Amino acid sequence: MSKNKLLGELEVMLSEGRNSNTMDIDILSTQEILEKINQEDQKVALVIKQVIPQIAQAVEMIVSAFKQGGRLVYIGAGTSGRMGIIDAVECLPTFSVPESMVVGIMAGGETAIRKAVEGAEDNELLAIEDLQSIALSEVDVLVGIAASGRTPYVISALKYAKQMHAATVALSCNPNSEIAKQADVEICAAVGPEVITGSTRMKSGTAQKLVLNMLSTASMIRFGKTYENLMVDVNASNEKLQARAIRIVMQATGCSETVASQALKDAGREAKVAILMILTNTQAPQAVKMLKTHSGFLREAVQDHP
Repeated sequence: MSKNKLLGELEVMLSEGRNSNTMDIDILSTQEILEKINQEDQKVALVIKQVIPQIAQAVEMIVSAFKQGGRLVYIGAGTSGRMGIIDAVECLPTFSVPESMVVGIMAGGETAIRKAVEGAEDNELLAIEDLQSIALSEVDVLVGIAASGRTPYVISALKYAKQMHAATVALSCNPNSEIAKQADVEICAAVGPEVITGSTRMKSGTAQKLVLNMLSTASMIRFGKTYENLMVDVNASNEKLQARAIRIVMQATGCSETVASQALKDAGREAKVAILMILTNTQAPQAVKMLKTHSGFLREAVQDHP
């Protein structure tokens, strides 16, 4: 793309505009600078509220994919790519899902997580190679993330996903974006000009983080990964999470710490199984069977027990 064309695109992008509320930010006190940033940040959640219907559409697609053995795949460059990777990585300990169930891909690979890789976001072929490396298929959902909505790497990824008949979602911070034209569902978090012009790691990054949290969390809830509002599928991989698992069993059942600890031990450290054992007065093998019958939905298994 020519420099003049790129300058023209940036000129009309909402996220690249100058923020009239922060023109004097370089002469403010520390307190005043922070107040300006906070004032702008408060706008983000209200913008996200306006696109909840579109987020809900995406969640339904993701849940459907999960039920077919498909995956949620995030792809992006720069800050957008990092946000996708963060959300994907955090799903593993929170919901005890396989590492392959929620995948984060970033232009430039692991190196780009810490250091910018020159030209990666403009490499359309690289996006295709990255998706081919994970064997993206028709049962997956690809979420293309780009604050600008025009990142060539992400546009190429969405085009390839459509060729593979995968469901597609575009997450940007600019209306009428290029990535939206390539997606089944458009989520546009139009948070406006940044505190520092063009620094989309700020409000745009915050908006992306909020939306990705909603996509993965709501999908996991709909897939049976919680009981009430408890993380009953938590992976107790360290001492803190082991203590949390005990507390979750106690909160779900009202039992003592001793009872919760013993139930977890009998359940092979699976909180969901331990809770069902206590609430239905059953042994681990039966509880496991009951959960399997109800596709892992703990509330349904409890309610169905005589």
